[in-house]
Amino acid sequence: MRRRLLALLLAALLAPAGCSSAPAPGPASPGSAHVSASASGAASGSASTGPEVRATLAEGLAVPWGVALLPGGDLLVSERDTARIVRVAAGGGAKTEAGVVPGVTAGGEGGLLGLALSPSFADDHLVHAYLSTAEDNRIVRLGYHPERPAGVQLGSPAVLLSGIPHGPRHNGGRIAFGPDGLLYATTGDSSDSGTAQDKGSLGGKILRLTPDGAPAPDNPFPGSPVYSYGHRNVQGLAWDGEGRLWASEFGENTWDELNLIRPGGNYGWPVVEGTGHRPGYLDPVAQWSPAEASPSGLAYAGGALWMAALRGTRLWRVPIAGDRLVGSPQAYLDGVYGRLRTVVTDRDGTLLLATGNTDGRGDPRPGDDRILRLGVPAS
Repeated sequence: MRRRLLALLLAALLAPAGCSSAPAPGPASPGSAHVSASASGAASGSASTGPEVRATLAEGLAVPWGVALLPGGDLLVSERDTARIVRVAAGGGAKTEAGVVPGVTAGGEGGLLGLALSPSFADDHLVHAYLSTAEDNRIVRLGYHPERPAGVQLGSPAVLLSGIPHGPRHNGGRIAFGPDGLLYATTGDSSDSGTAQDKGSLGGKILRLTPDGAPAPDNPFPGSPVYSYGHRNVQGLAWDGEGRLWASEFGENTWDELNLIRPGGNYGWPVVEGTGHRPGYLDPVAQWSPAEASPSGLAYAGGALWMAALRGTRLWRVPIAGDRLVGSPQAYLDGVYGRLRTVVTDRDGTLLLATGNTDGRGDPRPGDDRILRLGVPAS
């Protein structure tokens, strides 16, 4: 009897605390992402619980790509292949078509991609979009007028920057305004890897622009919009709590990357993929095999970066402090919602997560594609 009581007591002490009814599984074991040598000295550690799926905000979206937060809490969502911008109500998830962006050529990985609201949106009602045409990728700006009838709420687009290389694959496409009020845009190498090292090309870069599309005046290469180069295909941008810029990047066959972006930095592609320890090239802070990641969206919340994985079908939590990792990355929602395209931080600190199962590479499920709201555990 005494042995049985001791065994029961020991089992109670070792049992996990609490139980969640959310459909998210527990995290993968720490270290399942391959941390680069530059972070190999980081202290081990992990979050005690994973993100909680609190609600499904919207269903039935067709290849959602960009997600922008309106002042009242509603969302604007771009659909890659239809070229539509859809408004999603924060309460109830009702969808209203704002309109179709003209001039978009969808195909492969191109189409209507990233969205970003003007920093003075409350006054000017301007939306910036990254899109593909038959000739190039470009950044445009258009007015949004919700007082008009559904479907005709978008103004005519004004081209801010054109001539970004376009191909069936590797078009980049994420745009975001930084803490400095400037517009950052990610571009891909459009399957021509040589463009990434060519500072005269807009391919394989992170660009930094004024809201009107001109090169930022203090960019590292005078008169050029190029902020960093040597990228294969960046689709995630996020600033941490101290204003540092991070980016998630697709590798080829070996390593996907999480990079801390420095002005004028050369991130290696195609000379180096992943950690190379080669003079003149900046190594990633963390790296993963493409099967575990193939990362798209990136957000910062709760003392960590959150990276949405397409092929990896999971959400990575990457704990950081300053410019380094402070624990092993952890995977959540592994396979539960399929391919994960975009993640953004809402004003209340929750995460908004868009799936990407209708993009031709996923296995659509009833309700796909959808946007989920996730609660983030305290760091």
